[in-house]
Parts: sequence; C-alpha cells; structure tokens
Amino acid sequence: MTCRLIYLLITLGWLCQGCISGNRMPIDREALVGRHAVTLDTLSGTELLQVGNGEIAFGIDATGLQTFHGNAMSHWGWHSVPCPVAGGHAALRLQDYDFHGRTLSYRSSSKGQEALYAWMRENPHRTCLGRLRFLIEKDGGRLIEPVDVENIRQTLNMWEGVIESRYTVGGIPVRVLTCVEPETGSLAVKVQTALLKNGRLRVEWTFPYGHPGHTGADWSKPEAHTTVLLSAGNRRANLLRQMDHMRYHASMTWEGTATLEETAAHQFILAPGAEAETLSFTVHYATEKTAAALPSFDSAIRASKKYWQTFWKTGGAVDLSGSRDPRWKELERRIVLSQYLLAVNEAGSHPPQENGLLNNGHDGWNGKFHLEMHWWHGAHYGLWNRWPMMDRSLNYYHDILPKAKKLAASQGFAGARWPKMAGPDGEDSPSGIGPLLIWQQPHPIFYAELEYRLSPTRETLEKWQDIVQESAECMASFAVFDTTAQHYVLGPPLATVPENSNYRESRNPTFELSYWRTGLRWAQTWRERLGLPRERRWDDVMARLAPLPVENGVYLLQENMFDTYTKMNWEHPSQIGPGGVLPGDGTDAATVRRTVRKVWETWQWDRCWGWDFPMMAMAAARNGETQIAVNALLHPSGKNRYDAVGLNPGGRLLYFSSNGGLLYAVAMMAAGWDGAPAAHAPGFPDNGDWTVRHEGLSVAP
Repeated sequence: MTCRLIYLLITLGWLCQGCISGNRMPIDREALVGRHAVTLDTLSGTELLQVGNGEIAFGIDATGLQTFHGNAMSHWGWHSVPCPVAGGHAALRLQDYDFHGRTLSYRSSSKGQEALYAWMRENPHRTCLGRLRFLIEKDGGRLIEPVDVENIRQTLNMWEGVIESRYTVGGIPVRVLTCVEPETGSLAVKVQTALLKNGRLRVEWTFPYGHPGHTGADWSKPEAHTTVLLSAGNRRANLLRQMDHMRYHASMTWEGTATLEETAAHQFILAPGAEAETLSFTVHYATEKTAAALPSFDSAIRASKKYWQTFWKTGGAVDLSGSRDPRWKELERRIVLSQYLLAVNEAGSHPPQENGLLNNGHDGWNGKFHLEMHWWHGAHYGLWNRWPMMDRSLNYYHDILPKAKKLAASQGFAGARWPKMAGPDGEDSPSGIGPLLIWQQPHPIFYAELEYRLSPTRETLEKWQDIVQESAECMASFAVFDTTAQHYVLGPPLATVPENSNYRESRNPTFELSYWRTGLRWAQTWRERLGLPRERRWDDVMARLAPLPVENGVYLLQENMFDTYTKMNWEHPSQIGPGGVLPGDGTDAATVRRTVRKVWETWQWDRCWGWDFPMMAMAAARNGETQIAVNALLHPSGKNRYDAVGLNPGGRLLYFSSNGGLLYAVAMMAAGWDGAPAAHAPGFPDNGDWTVRHEGLSVAP
C-alpha cells in the first residue's frame, strides 16, 4: 500500500471521527499547534525549553545552548558509585511488621545502616551526559554573564521541533537554531553571528561526574572519571566516557574550518575559523561507539520537521477555539504543550520519572522512576492513539519480572510484586513509604487492557499473559480473609495513595479496594480471552473483598478514617478515584456522586499535587458534574499552575505526571468512557460555553 493511500485512509478516518463527534471538517492541526508556540524573553533557570526524541532530551537556555542553565539526560544514562558496604542490597536489615499474625519485612528503616540505606536510594541515578555552552567574550576579553545577554526572543516551534534563540551581546545580534535528529537523538546546532568572525564566540563541551542530586552532575571530582579522545580528524571527534561502571560514547561533528581542541581534563573547545560567520555542529551520546556518519545540521533539521509534523498529524487532537468560555485558550495551551513535553521526555525505553529528562527531581528521588506514577505519565497514550510511545517503556515489566517474583516470594506472596521506586535494575529502593505502597500493583493489568482495546489480537494477549497472571496472583494472595468481618481485607500494613496515614494501621483504602476488583476482573477476562479457565481464588477474593468504606453517604479515604473531610482532607483525594480514574468496580453510583461533590467542596486544594486536579476532573465528568470537571482542570491553586513552557510544579519542583493526567482527563471528557452518555464531548458542559472539536481519540475504560 502506498504512503499516499495510507495517508488518505488516515484522513478519511479523521473525517469519520469528526462526523461522529460533530465536527464538520478535520481540525487544522498546524494552526492548533502554532497558536501555542512558546516565546521567552528572559534568561531563566526555571523555564527551559527542550528538544528531544523521548529517549534523550536537552534542556536549552535562552542562549540556544546550556550556557548558564540546562542539561542532557537520557533513559539509558545511569550511574552508580561503589557500594560502601560489603554485600550490597542483601546486607540491608529489614523492618518487621505484623501482617495478620505473621511477620512481613520491608526495606523501610535506615536506623543503624544509614550509609547502605542512602546508597541504595541514590544508586543508580540518572546522570548529566555533558554540557555545551557558548563562551562569548565581552569587550576586554571577559566572558559574558547572564546580564550581558540582551534583547532575548526565544521561540519553540513545536510543529517542527526547533528552538530559535535570538539575542544581542554588546549590541551584536546572535541567532541560534537548535533541534534533535529524531532517529539518532543527536543534538544539532547552528549559530549565526558576527561574534564568530573575530573569535569572540566559541563552544565549550565539558563532562561532569555523576551525581544523584538535582542536576545529575558533580563538577568537583575531575579525578573520579575519565574522558578519552579516541579519534579526531575530518571534522569529527569521538570520546569515551568512563564513570565507575558506567561507560558511554560521545561524538561531535562540525562543518567548515572550525577546530576542536582538548584544553583540560573533560573539557573541549570548538573554535570557528577566522572568517566564519556561521558555525554548525552535531553532538551524539550513546552507549555504544558508532562509526556511522552523524547527521549534518541541515539533515537533522529536515528530519526534525518531518518527525514532528508526523507526530502532530497522527494520534488525537482537541480544538477548543470555538468556545465562549474565555479560559478555552489556556486549557488548549496546556493540552498542546503537554503533548510536546511528554513526547520529548517520556517516550523512552524506561518508565519516566517525575521530572522527565529535565533533572533528577527533588532530594531523594535521584532520577529514579516511581511505578505507581507510571500510569499518570503514560496511560494517556492509549486514549490519544500514540500507544507506541508508551509501549517502549513497558518491556521494563518483563525485564524485572524475575526480580518482582523474588520480591513477592520473600514476603510470602504469590506472583510478582512490583516495586515503587526503582531504577533499571528493578531493585525496590528503601523508604519509609515506598515498599509499603500497593496501588502500582494492578497498573500493568490496566496497561494490558489499554493495549488490547487498541489491538485486540492473540499476539497482544500472549505478550501480556505472564505479567497479567503474576500481577493478579500477588494481588489475590495479598488479600487476607478476616474471619471476624467475614471478608477479605487489604492491610495493615500498607501505604495508601495519599501517604498521610499510619501505615501500621491503614486498612481497606477505598481506591485500592476498587482497583483490586478491577484488576482481578480484567485478569479473569484476560484468561477467558486466551481460552483458559478462571482462577477460583481470584473469584473468591473479588466476591468477598471488603466493601468500600462509607460514612454519612460518602466514601472515606480508608476504613475508619472518619475525619477524612475535616482533618485528612489534603493530599490526594483518592476516594474519588474508583468513580473517575477507574471504571467503578465495587462502587454505588449515588455514593460516588455525593463523594465527588463533597471532595470538591471540602478539599484543601492548595495542599494537593498536580495530578489531583485531573483526577478530580475525571470523577466529576463520569458523574455528570461537567462544570466541576472543567473547573478542576483550571483550578487557580498554585499546585495547578502551568508555566510558560507548559511545566507544572504540581508539588515539589516539576511534575510531569500532571501533564499526563491532564491529557488522560481531557481525552476522557472529549471522547467519553465505557457507559458514557450518548452525547458529544460528554465530560464537558453542554451549556454552549464549550465547543469541543476532537478527532483520533479513544474511549476510556
């Protein structure tokens, strides 16, 4: 089938979707994306533009490089320092908890083993792969400072994936184009300025030691790592980087008469020719050395434009420009920018971390991913019909399955227990909270269901069977039958979604009870699709699992938490999750509706996290409170703020799960959900204030 015919069929599919959703014509996607191009006029360390391909990303400041701020991080770039204690992970002493008459041991105490505990949390950690900055001399030969960069106008063209940075230094204009060649992940840069001609602008390429902290870089230990120039010539240099057990390659190519010189340990200077007014170069980082030619700047920018135009022309789109509500443009801006940011940061070979590939997050996160948050970062790809971008990270569950089964067995459970906070090695990082969390356990079953809805084939069933089976086995064995209450219970001990209660006493949290029912139900359906018999133990647990805790006609956060709406009404309002994020297993419709209204009226929204607002929107939409749904997405809380580049602080520092949650909620509100009213955009108000044109979206479970 020719490419032209494929494109025609896709277009016809969009037209059909448009007819179904009330659209008369396909959405002008270039106009949709173009009206939200990002323009910055300051040199800020908090609002950085990025280019990337989902596997590697580069944060760029207003100079067009990482002159004062910025980073280069990837899904493969992990560093570890040597363990300070013999025996490594196995040497950590566990903390014991009573689990219905038997001992359950977790990696949750640092007492008396602080060094090992800290090492396990901090290693492995994502590392800064290298830094590229302009060395620009002022009159007199001194290097510029941020105040010397004037008349800034930096624009991100998301339709093409290109950053254009314009500014002046001492009155002399500088123009820089920056992009990433999508296939190789190479950074391509072109700078045009008269500063090149007189040698006042050069490029410095430097390399730090790895660090678990915010930037992933330690510049104070040049003796702890090596940077070896393997070859140089014909306008190309190949470097070998070694940091403890981490080994990777870095290459640079350039055009014209420029030269690259090693000026100090881990430092290289690219200097233009004497008469140059343009300098173009490409930088590539990889785990393996490549002899292949790196893309030129011109080929890289062509590939970038093609890649991003294909991205925007396929998958889902939502156009709110016909709305009367004056907030439409801000909501649409957040939607468009979130798609770009997540495609740059969170479409790689590992589950994404909270801060994407910008930095390592706040102290204690160390660039590791949190599997309970994987849903919030990536489930939206299933509704926006960009599943391959999520699928890249899902092999992780297959990779760590043996370790997850070992973890479950060590705690006396069947199947596989998924860690909370981990790196590529799948080791459950010690924490006073993380090892006790359970709501990540059904997530892989949810991902399997999303993929099956998009591709209902035998291949999909077999791909996920082991993961679905082992996840459900652990869930069923975690539920304990309480002979007094005459039903299965969850916990104690456990850490609930809000993480703000006594883990030794937490019992039967509402969200987890419903998710257990959903996960086991879908796991049974999975077996039936494969022609396998139902698991009797799973059916027994589903039939006799504790009811969702209710008091005064509304759901509580967990059993006996009667101060849910007075003292504990902060952090994540997870009791609305069963009737919003989830399809409602175990719920009563009237109770869900009352709970949605109660949470909206009583919650301390200034103390929440960024993804709590889309969670509120999902619950409100499913339960007919469409005005609340929109108001939740646009709530004025500082925790729901999206800055000029689309980043959401959402809690501590940046929080990409807010962007992912927003996209899932909007897709659900626009395209609907299983059992939604037969109306266009059923999650938006139908009072005439909102005109929602959408195409290419899938219905939520």
